[in-house]
Amino acid sequence: CRGGIQMIELTRISGKTIVLNSDLIEHIECNPDTVIKLTNGNKFVVKESIQEVVDKIMSFRGKVLTLSYRFEKQQDYDEIY
Repeated sequence: CRGGIQMIELTRISGKTIVLNSDLIEHIECNPDTVIKLTNGNKFVVKESIQEVVDKIMSFRGKVLTLSYRFEKQQDYDEIY
């Protein structure tokens, strides 16, 4: 099972893969494990460092912006022709 571009893929301490919606992350802390708290109150402990989680979020959002830009340009092209 793979989450694709919709969310970020992380690894629980147990080794199981989880896929989270990064828009629901309220905060991330390290004590010493990385704990992610979501806006609904759920918490996840993951193997990735805080920086790795932030990097995955930035990569995900960059992909969203790129796809949005491509879509907008395609619509502009379609309107012209």
